[in-house]
Amino acid sequence: MTTRKEATAGGVTTECVIVAGEANRTAPLRGEHFSAMAKRRFQNPTPFREGNWWWLKVWTDDVTKGRLTRKQRRLKLCSADVPEREARKIGNETLRPMNQGLQTIGSATKFAEYVEGTYRPTVLPLLANTTQASYEGTLRKYLLPTFGESALRDMNTLTLQTYFSKLGTSQLSGDTVLKIKEVLSSVLASAVRYDLLTKNPLAAVQIPRSKVVNRKKQKPHISPEEFAQLVDLVEEPYATMIYVAVFTGLRVSELVGLKWEDVHAEALTIDERFCRGDWSVTKTAGSAATIGVSPSVIARIHRLKSLEVEINWGGKGAKKRFKVVRADGPKDLVFQSLRKGAPISDGNVLRRHLHPAALKLGMDPKKATWRSLRTSCATWMIEAGANPKDVQGQMRHSRITTTMDIYAQHVPESQRRAVSRTMEMVEERQAQLRQSRSSAVN
Repeated sequence: MTTRKEATAGGVTTECVIVAGEANRTAPLRGEHFSAMAKRRFQNPTPFREGNWWWLKVWTDDVTKGRLTRKQRRLKLCSADVPEREARKIGNETLRPMNQGLQTIGSATKFAEYVEGTYRPTVLPLLANTTQASYEGTLRKYLLPTFGESALRDMNTLTLQTYFSKLGTSQLSGDTVLKIKEVLSSVLASAVRYDLLTKNPLAAVQIPRSKVVNRKKQKPHISPEEFAQLVDLVEEPYATMIYVAVFTGLRVSELVGLKWEDVHAEALTIDERFCRGDWSVTKTAGSAATIGVSPSVIARIHRLKSLEVEINWGGKGAKKRFKVVRADGPKDLVFQSLRKGAPISDGNVLRRHLHPAALKLGMDPKKATWRSLRTSCATWMIEAGANPKDVQGQMRHSRITTTMDIYAQHVPESQRRAVSRTMEMVEERQAQLRQSRSSAVN
């Protein structure tokens, strides 16, 4: 800035200030400072006809490598056979979000830059490790290659609907398409929370029907009779693991993470899980609950404390005996590895015990999985005449977030009755199986 004095004709001296051009130049704003951007300009360009279309030239904000720039773009409005008056109306509707501030400065951010700079460091760490890995795979394989260079504002409902409609004719499974939508919705919803978008454009997108019908296929489950034969062929403590899994509906990560402080007289408390080497909270907030369990299941759990097993140890057929429960303090695990007392590998139990037993019985291995045991629990409860709401409570499918005191958690009486009826139904059918076996021998 420079200052100089200047005399007027009347002899009065005035002071003039000259400001250098650089001082008036607006420097590009970055990152979190987008919200401090200068006032947006009102635009009212006239549509023009070119070729077979009406077009409109507008100024838009663009972000490239964290720098905000202003560029002119051509927008296709409508077919050239539309009257000019109608073309103007369409143009005004197109400009309305820009002129009324409904399109935020941050919406100019490219999808890939937002994922890398904001979503990955701020949102993904809040998810479970397994969910993080799944989301990363979907982003890397499907979303970033498709939308990486698109500005968030350009990912409108029509654009996204076109994308998912095309997926409906692809070879992707229904589960994959739904996963893509789930991950994309998570990214765009976070952009709404952080004021880069005013709404989630994915909310109105429909998934092709042919890609949803696969979700309704019946899940594999086993009958009480099949389970009775299966559990007889599995050694302890793994037999008790699958016994508890099928009669409680616990997910395997919750089963592996079960501690003695979680075992009550007629209930189990689920408040954490162990999955792929990591301890974490339950899959959803609604999964943290205390559920009713038959006293016979609780008795079988406590029976582990008195059991010893013999396993191969060293060469030349050497054996060694181990206690199934090395320690039973409140914080100790119910199901412990025999050698170190560490969390049991559910994959090893599946491969070394559950699947071999199923193959020996000629059973479809798809029925002998942890997911199948959980599904079987719900199926048996329905067969026993349980109220569907009680089954929902037992399986903890509710999304309602509840803060609870695990030691004072109340299990509804109706849920206890549902558990009892299920046990009665299973025991009756298994008794009939034993009776038929005895008759066949005689």
